[in-house]
Amino acid sequence: MIVRGCAAAALLMSAPCGAFVVPQSSPAATSATAANAVAAAAAPAFGRRRIGAALSAATTASFDVVSSVSDDSSMGEKAQEAEETKVGVLLLNLGGPETGDDVEGFLYNLFADPDIIRLPPPLAPLQSTIALLISKRRAPKSRAAYESIGGGSPILKYSNAQADLLSKSLKDRYGLEASTYVGMRYWKPFTEEALDRIRADGVNALVIVPLYPQFSISTSGSSLRVLQEEFARRSDLWGEGKMVHTVVPSWYDRPGYVGAMADLINKELDSFTPEEIAEGTAHGQKVPKHVLFSAHGVPRSYIEAGDPYQRQIVECVEKIKERLPSEEEGVQVHLSYQSRVGPIEWLRPYTDDVLPELGQKGVKNLVVVPISFVSEHIETLEEIDIEYRELAEESGIENWRRCPALNTDAAFIDDMADMVMEALSEPCQTVTEACVANNVGNVE
Repeated sequence: MIVRGCAAAALLMSAPCGAFVVPQSSPAATSATAANAVAAAAAPAFGRRRIGAALSAATTASFDVVSSVSDDSSMGEKAQEAEETKVGVLLLNLGGPETGDDVEGFLYNLFADPDIIRLPPPLAPLQSTIALLISKRRAPKSRAAYESIGGGSPILKYSNAQADLLSKSLKDRYGLEASTYVGMRYWKPFTEEALDRIRADGVNALVIVPLYPQFSISTSGSSLRVLQEEFARRSDLWGEGKMVHTVVPSWYDRPGYVGAMADLINKELDSFTPEEIAEGTAHGQKVPKHVLFSAHGVPRSYIEAGDPYQRQIVECVEKIKERLPSEEEGVQVHLSYQSRVGPIEWLRPYTDDVLPELGQKGVKNLVVVPISFVSEHIETLEEIDIEYRELAEESGIENWRRCPALNTDAAFIDDMADMVMEALSEPCQTVTEACVANNVGNVE
């Protein structure tokens, strides 16, 4: 099944549950031998649904492999099994141009994807030609936007850092040696390149984590479709008996993620001075401080086709809101959607409509939160920090704060490690099952 999007989807997120509990022993107390033996338990069970069950059975033993071994020969057998199984984690993201020279190629890849521009069947053979024309026309404006933030997107830098720190957290806190990989949808390193590295490294138990907290058929769904097609095309490399995989389709409601976001927001709220707080109620406002969650928008047609994105955004904001001061304590929360393009209807309210409305109501103190992004990139550094800040100040919002993306936040990284361990201990969900469960393929 293939997602069919519209041109407006081209600028969608760049961008990522319940906590995993280790029975009896803490993560820090888990030995590398025991954790790798847990992973090794999956090796004989490389069936369609068995990675989770096998690892769950081993985990139920409380990583107590070492204490259950009665002689050296048994320990040797466990070590041999551990060597036969290699766990990998694949982080999926959109990608972005690293230099001005990359911009046109990046745009071409976006518009050459039929998930981004759906052409009528008679025009389908012209997809590449049309993508070339659009990318050439848009490149100068896009290049200027990237120049305003330093010349290129930092998304790969942050994604690589997240991958490295995730690997370290898994080793330090769980004793699990796991290789981590980054696969980008529209720029280097492409998902296919990541798969080549995974195969070369001999990984045979893979956890796939889109770096989008909320699932959309235009972001996580599109990245998973690439994997779905590659796995089907090369079943000799990725099929049963070769590699077992499981997907974490969304993780917006994880307590660790929610808590990390709330901590960053509360830090910004605490930064308002007493003078600014007093100013916040001097113009008819009953609440001195405001928080605006700005989520990346999607076309409304996606939601009507069953995309869970809007529901997950709303639920995510509500969970974070529970950890922020209430209106009675001086904080009011709002939600809007950014980055719409084209003439079609996108999710409302739009951020560039909400900011003037808040200004008209006398709001002076505002924290803007990029809720659907886990790393800085063009939509946070240029659209929010430059365009929206200018609009807010023109609208009378004088004291602007922008909550940073999670980037390499320690609590976020550790929660990702917990999420990976949890995924390894539960029944697996294949890329196809994740796509079906989230209505990928329903957009016309």
